Amino acid sequence: MIGVTTGGVKNILRLEGFCVMLIALLAYSRYGLGWKTFAIYFFAPDLAFFGYLAGPRVGACAYNTTHSYIGATIVLMSGILLNMPVELAAGIIWCAHIGFDRALGYGLKYASGFGHTHLGLVGRAKSEPG
Repeated sequence: MIGVTTGGVKNILRLEGFCVMLIALLAYSRYGLGWKTFAIYFFAPDLAFFGYLAGPRVGACAYNTTHSYIGATIVLMSGILLNMPVELAAGIIWCAHIGFDRALGYGLKYASGFGHTHLGLVGRAKSEPG
């Protein structure tokens, strides 16, 4: 599959995600709103999976929108610059979630199917022939 990261580069990207998750956890321990809040909202970006009910193209767009650091860092930055603790905590949780997913090998999705990611095949797509 064209555009898929493999080998050492894939491992570096997964380790990078793990590092982002760790830093986000450390930041949340200092600036967060309590671990109960963290637990409640940690998987909120995964609500984008419902986009796949409208097909793989819409699903990939919805997933990529909520699993890209673009939105997460904008929310994080607004929380910092505008001194808004809820936004700060939300941005940290969002970054932690993305880092967690990337560490597990779940990358941004291609419209060709849920299992086709920039970090390689995941789920059922991994066992599909050719």
